[in-house]
This record gives sequence, C-alpha cells and structure tokens, in this order.
Amino acid sequence: MSNGIRAAALAAVISTLLAAPGSAQDSFADPQGSGVLVSAVNWLSGTLLGTIATVVAVIAVAAVGFMMLTGRINWRYGVTVILGCFVLFGASSIVAGIHATATLGQ
Repeated sequence: MSNGIRAAALAAVISTLLAAPGSAQDSFADPQGSGVLVSAVNWLSGTLLGTIATVVAVIAVAAVGFMMLTGRINWRYGVTVILGCFVLFGASSIVAGIHATATLGQ
C-alpha cells in the first residue's frame, strides 16, 4: 500500500469514528451510568473537530501546498492530504447525503 492510500484510509477511518451519530442510534437510550463516558467522547469529538483540528488542518494544507510548489513532495501525496482534510471535516455532510439518497429510494 502506498502512503497516499494509507493516508486516505486513515482519514476515512477517523471520519467514520468521529461522524455524527445517525438517527437510528437516537432511538436507543444510553445505558445507566454511561453519562460520563458519553460526555467524554462528545468532548473529545468536539476537540478533535473544533478549533484544534482546524488549526492543524490549515497548517498541514499550507505546508503540503508549499512543499508541492517547491517540488519537495509528490503531487499525488499532497492531493491525498488535502482530500483527507475535506473528508474529515465533511464526514457528517457526506453521511447525511448518502443517508438521504438511500432513504429516497425506499
């Protein structure tokens, strides 16, 4: 597996894990005593997709873009990093679009 494919796969896994919960999961009540765990996971998700993630993504895109322009990095790897950022931050919109398309056919 090349590094670009690994980065894309990692971005897909991370976006899947951090995506907003689906509407099917809303019907189930949280188990008793899980409030602390749920709030910790929500905090982690908010932190990873909030300001910290935005700053890291901006720095990564700027650094990769500069390296692509100066010829220090392969263009394919650079585009993979940039697409990974789009997938990471757009995961909930992508899932909502797929869910809307799937329910449209039913």
